[in-house]
Amino acid sequence: MKIENRQMYFDAEFKTRSEGEEKYLEGYFIKYGVETELSRGFYEEIQRGAVDGSLSSDIRCLFNHDSAVVLGRTSNNTLELRSDDVGLYGRVKINPNDKQANDIYARIERGDINACSFGFIPKDEDIEHREDGTVKFIVRDAELIEVSPVTFPAYPQTVVNARKKDAEQDKQRIFNAKKEQLRRKLNVIKTIDDSKED
Repeated sequence: MKIENRQMYFDAEFKTRSEGEEKYLEGYFIKYGVETELSRGFYEEIQRGAVDGSLSSDIRCLFNHDSAVVLGRTSNNTLELRSDDVGLYGRVKINPNDKQANDIYARIERGDINACSFGFIPKDEDIEHREDGTVKFIVRDAELIEVSPVTFPAYPQTVVNARKKDAEQDKQRIFNAKKEQLRRKLNVIKTIDDSKED
């Protein structure tokens, strides 16, 4: 199993809400079954329930994947996460004494920030080589590390390169398996022909 921390991005429909003095940011950090383009010809999709096994872990809500900007975390109940049919829904309680968190809240409220992402380690995934030449990674199980509202929803080039390498290795593995299967069939035919000659 490969261990690599990856990120995936979605357009978000975050809502800001205040209850008295308390402010909340909420919305879907992951949408299940949604195909996202990593780069031209490469796609990724998170299957329903893929992160359910991680929800008892201590997961953080960061801003722009920056571990220095923590908006909330599950262990102290400032971040609540729940998985449903649509995806992974989150609600973050904004710290009233954190100027940076309040500034981020204001930017999301005004619509300046409208994308989200999450960091994860894939544990089980399929690679689908499609007839049109595109490749799709289907993540069935993943360890969720963090969720983030993000300014620019773009994949780091290192992530794209890693996914391309995965696809190439998988394509080579499939080619080698087919080649071995053909070799075995030819050996069976040769054995039959040899026995006919005897």
